[in-house]
Amino acid sequence: MQAKKTIQVLSTISLTDEQIQNIKGVSNQIHLEVFRNKDTSRIPDEVWRKAEVLLIGSRYLPPIEKVPDLRWIQSSWAGIETFLDDPILQQKNIRLTSASGAMVSQLGEFAIMMMLMLGHKMPAMIKAQQEKRWVEDKFVSLQPRELRGSTVGIVGYGSIGREIARHLHQYGATVLATKRDILHPEDKGYVPKGLGDPHGDYFERLYPIEGLEGMLKDCDFVVVAMPATKDTAHIFTEKTFNAMKAGAYFVNISRGSLVDENALLNALNSGHLGGAALDVFSEEPLPAESPLWSNPKIIITPHLAGYSPNMMNQVITLFIENLKRYVNQEELYNLINLQQGY
Repeated sequence: MQAKKTIQVLSTISLTDEQIQNIKGVSNQIHLEVFRNKDTSRIPDEVWRKAEVLLIGSRYLPPIEKVPDLRWIQSSWAGIETFLDDPILQQKNIRLTSASGAMVSQLGEFAIMMMLMLGHKMPAMIKAQQEKRWVEDKFVSLQPRELRGSTVGIVGYGSIGREIARHLHQYGATVLATKRDILHPEDKGYVPKGLGDPHGDYFERLYPIEGLEGMLKDCDFVVVAMPATKDTAHIFTEKTFNAMKAGAYFVNISRGSLVDENALLNALNSGHLGGAALDVFSEEPLPAESPLWSNPKIIITPHLAGYSPNMMNQVITLFIENLKRYVNQEELYNLINLQQGY
């Protein structure tokens, strides 16, 4: 009987002993080399040359001539837009998979937190606390917009949007969502057990992205959870914000490039929108001179919605599931379509 071929796996992520053993435990075919992100320049050429599978934690991709045997790159990031034009991905025999789905737990909680803070007027209450001011007209100026009974529009019904919808279902909110392919509501990507909406059970209606403005007019909250691609750049403009329901709240946990920030400011300052929570921006770190900082209707966080102390364990769990599929020559989770950009 012919011996099975060794699969050379190279990780540029620091791994714990337990993670290393779990990866090696996938198959006796696995040979694993581990280097830290900052040490990529020190990885011997021989190790690069043999690598068939690459697990990356940085934005660095090696030149194609350095990795002649490379067949699959697993990113530890859900957003992979910075990789799309890299020459290495133009090679038809190299596949790229994202970490989509691995971090949905913390992202879902974060989005719900932002909606609750906006709907329950937390920015105004925190401001009053800082001023040591008791709000006398609290039953008017601090009147809440509860999630229960609200309509929430999720722009991008991928793994993150589905996890948000799962939470919203428990709150008693109505979920509307946009999706590229509305005829197939099921999730074919990586779904951690018990999370997300694998079968498409938690939305009231799905809209194609062309129907975005029609959806927005009915939404009390709008959450942006779609990838950054050439097609989604500045998908939220003055026209889009004007289409939103008066007094609605806007939450962006995807990418800043999707939003015209001046148009958002205008919609807030005019009183058309009730507030916004932004975790991502067109320029990061957000410059100190940005008017977004001082707007009393905006909650600003420093691009951390997907972070958790468990994040790397979640990514490695996904990688192990994909590695099993690779060994068995099955279709990989989260395979990136370079033309679509996700």
